[in-house]
Amino acid sequence: MRETVLKVSNYNIDFWVEGVWYPAAIDMNFELQAGKVLAIVGESGSGKSTTAMGLMDLLASNARVSGSVKVKGQEMIGAKKSAIRKSRGRDVAYIFQEPMTALNPVYTIGFQIVETLRTHFDMGPQEAKARAIELITMVEIPNPEASFDKYPHQLSGGQRQRAMIAQSLACDPGLLVADEPTTALDVTVQAEILDLMRNLQDRLNSAILLITHDMGVVADLADDILVMKDGVTVEYGTSDQIFHHPKHPYTQQLLAAVPKLGSAAMRKLSSELTGLPPVLKLQNVSIEYPKKGRVPAFRAVTDFSLEIFPGEIVGLVGESGSGKTTVGRAAIGLLPIVEGTIELVGKDISKPSLATLREIRKHTGIVFQDPASSLNPRLPIGESIGEPILLSGEAKGAELDNRVEDLLDRVELPRWYRNRYPHELSGGQRQRVGIARALALTPDLLIADEPTSALDVSVQARFLELLQNLQDKLKFACLFITHDLAVVDILSHRIAVMQEGRVVEVGPRDQILKNPKEAYTKRLISAVPVPDPIEQRARREARLSLK
Repeated sequence: MRETVLKVSNYNIDFWVEGVWYPAAIDMNFELQAGKVLAIVGESGSGKSTTAMGLMDLLASNARVSGSVKVKGQEMIGAKKSAIRKSRGRDVAYIFQEPMTALNPVYTIGFQIVETLRTHFDMGPQEAKARAIELITMVEIPNPEASFDKYPHQLSGGQRQRAMIAQSLACDPGLLVADEPTTALDVTVQAEILDLMRNLQDRLNSAILLITHDMGVVADLADDILVMKDGVTVEYGTSDQIFHHPKHPYTQQLLAAVPKLGSAAMRKLSSELTGLPPVLKLQNVSIEYPKKGRVPAFRAVTDFSLEIFPGEIVGLVGESGSGKTTVGRAAIGLLPIVEGTIELVGKDISKPSLATLREIRKHTGIVFQDPASSLNPRLPIGESIGEPILLSGEAKGAELDNRVEDLLDRVELPRWYRNRYPHELSGGQRQRVGIARALALTPDLLIADEPTSALDVSVQARFLELLQNLQDKLKFACLFITHDLAVVDILSHRIAVMQEGRVVEVGPRDQILKNPKEAYTKRLISAVPVPDPIEQRARREARLSLK
């Protein structure tokens, strides 16, 4: 019999807001054994992360937790603060979604691992350093001795995630709580992190509580699955039961919303758009970030060429750091280029004047990855949507109000939402506001930069359907930048693949996804997790055999 590491019984979480208790987790019951992975899945706001944070008393002061949470037989609810602090890190460790905010930016990763070790164990500085380097080696960060002295900003996203895992493993905890550990990672780095977690689980016999909305990740790692909706457990069973024989309608709906690579119907350009000149033409473009102090100039993109035609969606894919976002920003004049030419709606914007930039902004729109940071928190969303129209001088007064209401209709938001502020909307609703603002001037070109990476699968499915419908009606050209190949499969007419600042392959969607020519493209596709435990196991073994 495996040891029960975590046992949760009659577990409830409520938040006190303006004189009322609001439930976030209701009567939860589950347990987790050593060497096993339990995934908690559900839409944003279902209570997944709240459930995990409450286990170790990490919730805000307005939270109330009741029931029983036993870690290795020790009751956590009602325990003394000193006992809970002692248990954190030693018995239970957390791997958070965003390592850049979870790691302290002013200390090296080595210092932060050493601090964890010396807090829980009677270790000298040299012994702790040796153990920290051993942990950095275990999580496969290159050049462990040099990486010990690096700051978080000096590591890539995948390396920062590995550093946080190393810190979490410092005390050999019996339970790892991984809260969306791969959401912001591209598919190849995600595959490496999942391989790492699986290997560490086998080596250390740790139990893992996985919080995620990525059903491919769940299929890759989980032994058991708990499905949450509105704070309630709607289904609980083995991975095979949930994926192949889901009983609850919500679970069925959640699985149906997961995009599956290769399942989307072929998208064709309408006949009236064929033969028209390109909306965007980049030819032999190179982009550099200039020298700053002692930091030398960095060439992010080299010899990049691409055309996008009216009514066409081109997916731009590649690993983090490949130059995708840099290309998207340069395409609409937000970044200067050092070589080559860029033509937008027939105008050369390679070296644009301020007057030219003002003019081309009327023909372009951009949807950012995080709408919460791209919308002004002090403006109601109606003002944010109408701002481009007002500044361009196209409308004001009652006519502006009508345009804003029409845009809200287009993105399927109620008109009365115009008086709400961004923080009063969900992530999916904020992303719709971002689209409405980007389409305010009916642009010829839309740049969509990772707009779905932070959305759960059901919200993402509705967002993609909305974008398709808008594009079919308005016929704008779109450069869709993403690391999610399943999303590109749904939307794109053509796909361009980038690696280290260069285009390695461009072609029709089906050719790139089903018959790729370049080894790099094949590696990207093989790293995509699929929402089926049996198929994912076979894909993982096939990918590992290629290494």
